[in-house]
Amino acid sequence: MSRPPRRSRRNALGVLRVRSFRLFFIAQSSSSLGDFLVAPALAFAVLDLTGSAADIGLILAARTVPLTLFMLVGGVLADRLPRQRVMLGSDLARFCSQAVTAALVLSGHAAVWQLMALQAVHGTASALFMPAVTGLVQECVPAPQRQSANALRSISHSAAMIAGPLLATLLVLTAGTGWAIAADAATFAVSAYCLARLGLPRDATVPAGRGGHMLTELREGWQEFSSRTWVWSIITMASLSNMLYAVFTVLGPVLSERELGGRGAWGAILTAFGAGAVLGGTGALWLRTRQPLRIGLLATALFAAPPLVLSQVSATVPAAAAAFVGGVGLMLFNPLWETTLQAGVPASALSRVSAYEWFGSYAAQPVGLMLAGPIATQAGMRTTLLAAGLAQLVISLAPLALRDVRSHAVERQDHT
Repeated sequence: MSRPPRRSRRNALGVLRVRSFRLFFIAQSSSSLGDFLVAPALAFAVLDLTGSAADIGLILAARTVPLTLFMLVGGVLADRLPRQRVMLGSDLARFCSQAVTAALVLSGHAAVWQLMALQAVHGTASALFMPAVTGLVQECVPAPQRQSANALRSISHSAAMIAGPLLATLLVLTAGTGWAIAADAATFAVSAYCLARLGLPRDATVPAGRGGHMLTELREGWQEFSSRTWVWSIITMASLSNMLYAVFTVLGPVLSERELGGRGAWGAILTAFGAGAVLGGTGALWLRTRQPLRIGLLATALFAAPPLVLSQVSATVPAAAAAFVGGVGLMLFNPLWETTLQAGVPASALSRVSAYEWFGSYAAQPVGLMLAGPIATQAGMRTTLLAAGLAQLVISLAPLALRDVRSHAVERQDHT
């Protein structure tokens, strides 16, 4: 595989000279940093409050449930209302929810139900934010530069996987969990400020497809989604895999604190995952293949490495190494999947199919978050992690058993 010419790399960065995208890129980078900062901060805040793994799962699920429920609504709204305003309002709501959460934790008077309610607000706002992103990129960036813009967004997202947990760990260890959550709130303030300054023409901020009946639009999107076996089978896989990986998200910080040497160990594991994600995403930028789905699904098998290894070891280094491998697998799969989806679904239906994709990917995750703690109490944390990792490995490869998935992969053309 030949290396891309230097000129291509310079052109890839040239999109940053577009003012509207530059501001959008800063906004996205900031909010992504907040997303990856808050999970470990919240986990340790709950450990300080109640010491319960089940409570960690409940609070994280309180954010994920509305994120799932309102994702489809967000997809339709993003085709009806100015996307810039939808995203700006979402950022302001997330800033408020996290600022109040930080204040409660810092005051020492936080209750589990309060944290759950505030994270539900956060999740609802995120559900409205996420479907609008792709459309706003189109409004900010000229068509010839959109691939570069999306590539930079992917790398920024992966980098946030490193910086977020690292910053969270540093703040938790030096200033406390409340200040770590306050830093998360600040990231959404930065994002809102940048989005407010985009300066897009008024007619560019109003989606062309606005005005249809919401249920009709959802039904048409469902028809496009369900008629493609390769789409719904892989989204089903992603949903179940996310549910099982949620077990690692809940039990990982507990095991780190009890057996791996403390909270810094969990920060190292999450940072290693982010480093692997950067490598996987960068590799996907230059990968050329006629079988993107097949290679992508094989890569998802690596995503099972973190829970499998953590179920067997009591040392930070091998657990972090497994997390690195898992990050490589996840971010190698994602760009290959997105490229295949964009090529295989009509542009007129892509946003609604994408909304169903997001919905499906998150649908089962709250189940894993809520059940991880109670199951681990009965079966043991390591046994629960092992079972979840093995099931995740099998489910990741299951779509390859379907002819439509295999043939679609073979029929795909090289992508750039």
